[in-house]
Amino acid sequence: MEKKREERDGAMTINWDGVIEGMPLFAKELIAGGVAGGIAKTAVAPLERIKILFQTRRAEFQSIGLLGSFSKIAKTEGLLGFYRGNGASVARIVPYAALHYMTYEEYRRWIILGIPGITRGPVLDLIAGSFAGATAVLCTYPLDLVRTKLAYQVVGSPKLNVKGLLPNEQVYKGILDCFSKTYKEAGVRGLYRGVAPSLYGIFPYAGLKFYFYEEMKSHVPEDHKKDIMVKLACGSVAGLLGQTFTYPLDVVRRQMQVQRLSASNRTDMKSTIDTIVMIVQRHGWKQLFSGLSLNYLKVVPSVAIGFTVYDVMKSFLRVPSRDEAVVEVTTNRRNSQPSSLPS
Repeated sequence: MEKKREERDGAMTINWDGVIEGMPLFAKELIAGGVAGGIAKTAVAPLERIKILFQTRRAEFQSIGLLGSFSKIAKTEGLLGFYRGNGASVARIVPYAALHYMTYEEYRRWIILGIPGITRGPVLDLIAGSFAGATAVLCTYPLDLVRTKLAYQVVGSPKLNVKGLLPNEQVYKGILDCFSKTYKEAGVRGLYRGVAPSLYGIFPYAGLKFYFYEEMKSHVPEDHKKDIMVKLACGSVAGLLGQTFTYPLDVVRRQMQVQRLSASNRTDMKSTIDTIVMIVQRHGWKQLFSGLSLNYLKVVPSVAIGFTVYDVMKSFLRVPSRDEAVVEVTTNRRNSQPSSLPS
């Protein structure tokens, strides 16, 4: 009996080494990117909620500052209020980050294989990162829209029974309810409201993020490149610089996403330029940078954690180095081509 039980337990034991070795390269990169994105996004969820409220509810939240905003949400919504919309955020960021990192690696390999003489440096990372960011945005944008709408809502906790909340706001009960109501209201076009500034912003941001990260790592001594603190530092600076250059487009995107929910935004903002003009006319040019200081607090740990976890996951999944991956892909392509034997 003991022998049979041992044989059964042995048969049920999963050979993880075999599973990992049997995974295709793109699957490993998808998993590494998804895990990195989910961990990084959850770590900064409370700051993300405050940032969105700063961008879209200027009169209510920006005037009371960061600590006041935290206090207001805690009183009206409780602890879970800081994570309102985080379910949709994680549901979006896991596939987004997975696609972003994986397509970055794929585009980078395609460019190297397609243009053999190209220099392998930060400029290559800039190009590959830009196109990877655009690809990920187009595939996951509706989830970002839903996340923003859920985070925009400020509702009273039924236990606290706090008065003074804004009336006549459409309340979404959850992710599926928000999807359904948005689709019924404006169709597929409604699910992609604000996608234009997202693409304008992600092209330079995603590219610059990878550019600065790889550029900084290139100046690190070889024996320190695997240090986690070094990766965190490089990722922090990369996210900081990339976000600064593209932040106004993020503000415009948020405004376009929630315009139909806000009573103050009755004007139909049909384009990115119209939205920029409206924001500047109503609130001044400084509103285009509303919440930027708070965003620095969010971006520094978020990008740093993302890059670091991605590199750690790649090591765990035994993803080869980028140069070795190019050789592996080239070899696999040659092996998959049928050999033409003379008749």
